Amino acid sequence: MGNRAGGRRTGPKCIAIVGPFASGKTTLLEALLARAGAIQRQNSVASGNSIGDSSPEARAHAMSVEATVATVDFMGEQITFIDCPGSVEFATEADAVLAACDAAVVVTEADEKKVPALQAIFRKLDQARIPRILFLNKIDKTAAGVRDTLKMLQPISRSPLLLRQIPLRRDGVVVGSIDLALERAYVWREHAASEITEIPGDEKAREVEARFSMLETLADHDDHLMEQLLDEVAPPIDEVFDDLAADLRGGHVTPVLIGTAERGNGALRLLKAIRHDVPDVAATAGRLGIDDGSGTVAHVLKTIHTSHGGKLSVARILSGSVADGTELTLPDGSSARVSGIYRLLGKDQSKLAAAATGDTVALGKLDRVRTGDTLSAGKTPAAQVSGPERPAPVFAVALRPKERKDDVKMSTAIQRLAEEDPSLTVSQQQDTGETILAGHGEMHLRVTIERIEGRNQIAIEKQAPAIPYRETIRKPTQQRGRHKKQSGGHGQFGDVMIEIKPLPRGSGFQFTDTITGGVVPKQYIPSVEAGVRDFLKTGPLGFPIVDIGVNLSDGSFHTVDSSDMAFQMAAKLAMKEGMPNCSPVLLEPIMKVTVFTPNEATARITAIIPQRRGQILGYDARADWDGWDTVEATMPQSEIGDLIIELRSATAGVASFEAEFDHMAELTGRLADEVTSNARSKAA
Repeated sequence: MGNRAGGRRTGPKCIAIVGPFASGKTTLLEALLARAGAIQRQNSVASGNSIGDSSPEARAHAMSVEATVATVDFMGEQITFIDCPGSVEFATEADAVLAACDAAVVVTEADEKKVPALQAIFRKLDQARIPRILFLNKIDKTAAGVRDTLKMLQPISRSPLLLRQIPLRRDGVVVGSIDLALERAYVWREHAASEITEIPGDEKAREVEARFSMLETLADHDDHLMEQLLDEVAPPIDEVFDDLAADLRGGHVTPVLIGTAERGNGALRLLKAIRHDVPDVAATAGRLGIDDGSGTVAHVLKTIHTSHGGKLSVARILSGSVADGTELTLPDGSSARVSGIYRLLGKDQSKLAAAATGDTVALGKLDRVRTGDTLSAGKTPAAQVSGPERPAPVFAVALRPKERKDDVKMSTAIQRLAEEDPSLTVSQQQDTGETILAGHGEMHLRVTIERIEGRNQIAIEKQAPAIPYRETIRKPTQQRGRHKKQSGGHGQFGDVMIEIKPLPRGSGFQFTDTITGGVVPKQYIPSVEAGVRDFLKTGPLGFPIVDIGVNLSDGSFHTVDSSDMAFQMAAKLAMKEGMPNCSPVLLEPIMKVTVFTPNEATARITAIIPQRRGQILGYDARADWDGWDTVEATMPQSEIGDLIIELRSATAGVASFEAEFDHMAELTGRLADEVTSNARSKAA
């Protein structure tokens, strides 16, 4: 079965660079660009002049906060790299990117703490059926052996982690690598091509053993190679490379390369592996169900709002071609015309006349297009490329501009940012009038607010969203309310007797009447109900009243002075005077919370929950997530606001949770006094 790769494929490639936070992804991107000749020298992220992390927010926080797109030409082929943020708070940036890329380079280091984050990344790649290469970074700084590291990482990968290189050591220090396919040693030089040398004698036995292990794994999918190994025949190098490519493309193995991105070591070997081994766009389109007869199809990976050029939609051309002025059909059947096509190198753009199959380019002025849309040049909308289910927000803030005149400006800015980052959600609270911005962590929303302020020159005030407290009653009462006013001409007269009683939790509000003899005319009964409802908007404790029944039992009227307004006022007066006799009590919303955590941190999580007045309902292994648990609990909504910060602190930044409303419960004592006191202060 030799030569299974069927000849090397050509054409533009699109590669996602993913990995845990602080694993060196952006540094690796810089090394790849320098090795490909796209930039003159490799800059460091710390210097603030790298191609990636170019935004003010990324540099201020020394972390990637958005995907960076950079296209290079390498050995006659075009490769687009998309460096995706590693923090779990910005992880959804990768979702649309991964949907249409040919392969992913997973960057990590030999750190056991990175394993839970890596597991989430590998799971996402498995769900999308994306080939991947593992780049073991910072190899010169690790004390762990490569084989021990792979043994630690193997449980998170469904396919075998296939070691393609082993470290070359001198006096215990990693100075290069030994390529197991080529059987050559490379001595690294900082930011320069490596020196090819013979494999040292004291390393030969280790190389032979590691190479045979690699070939054995490849032979699992190549009968011819298996026969060669059994017959102790050395397979030709070109067949070994073809097997490596075929097994990567088929998802049978995850090749592992090593290096130190900070010094540029290992970048060239990685570039060559991508060029030779990674499938091209035809395989990617096939994976997504797009065949040769589909015409022009493009998938939008990212949205960018530029300060001068307007909106750009970064798209992968999965089939066909797009020229400036091409009309594209959107998912809803409407159309939009491309105005400008650009090749990207970070924030730098170069204009193109057209884009061909496989190209990853920015398309200008597609105002109604959203990240994740699949576009076509035909009149019928293309079948949409599906991505992973977007996780629920875990952190929220209420926003308002410091200057009222900036209301519209802020609203427009938020909507634009929500286009760039679909993981943001924006809502308006009807009770409070608050604008609520929700996302995936405190840093996620901090960066978003910095963007709103920096791009639009407006100042934003933020605070925790108001908790929807309610109040109810414990005891029934009867109360008369009489509204009588005489001021010349027609006066005002309304007289009602009402019965107020508590209802079971969740009943809301019920209004009835038992009027007999017309003591309150029928046309005024709705006015009594309207007056009661108006009073219920703010009870004696400062919050809307729920789970209460009111019955109109008696009253009187005046043929001249009675009116709808008079009976509304009488009903409000009766409620105001009667409610203090009903033993009003505060209600707080209780949420059903499901926490997702590595099982090594489950004990810490179960300790956190009671400290936040939560009640643990139970915990179990997380379905299809080896080494993870789900912890279920109920917890007051007021305790959930910053819960994610504590959960992630206890789990090396990887825990998450989902919450939904469960029920209302009485809140008494010091906490209730604080809530009502704050409500009165705001109302004053």
